[in-house]
Amino acid sequence: MAISKEKKKEIYAEVSDAVKTSGSIVLFNFHGLTVADATIIRKTLKGLGIGYKIAKKTITKKALVDGGVTGTLPELPGELGMAFSKDLTDAAREVYDFQKKLDKKIQILGGVFEGKFMNKEEMMAIALIPSQKTLYGMFVNVINSPIQGLVIALDAIAKTKTS
Repeated sequence: MAISKEKKKEIYAEVSDAVKTSGSIVLFNFHGLTVADATIIRKTLKGLGIGYKIAKKTITKKALVDGGVTGTLPELPGELGMAFSKDLTDAAREVYDFQKKLDKKIQILGGVFEGKFMNKEEMMAIALIPSQKTLYGMFVNVINSPIQGLVIALDAIAKTKTS
């Protein structure tokens, strides 16, 4: 079904806005995805503050290039969807989680990270980075560990002195 020029301009504007305002964009193929699964994905991503857009490849490519994204655009076979967020890792991590849950009905094809095109492998590596809150927790644990060890050692010394 053909879409009107006005609708194409509207979609282009939405994709362009996403390119300009997002820290990262994940491009994915959603071949074989059911409507129910697509609805779940859309609602979940929206609840997490991650944008989700389905657009024609030509419109998406034009918006990415016009948005100043540098590098080589990854190959984009099949149906194309995009997830985007201001946080650099959220979109990639969530799409990767859905890729695992939905038995590869969604495939990460590549994306944009800090204004540069990334291939599939690079976006998969970004998807495996824990969230910022998790990283903060890990950092606090690393800082707290030596202090905790010292307290345990001092407690053991105190117990041997009093016995």
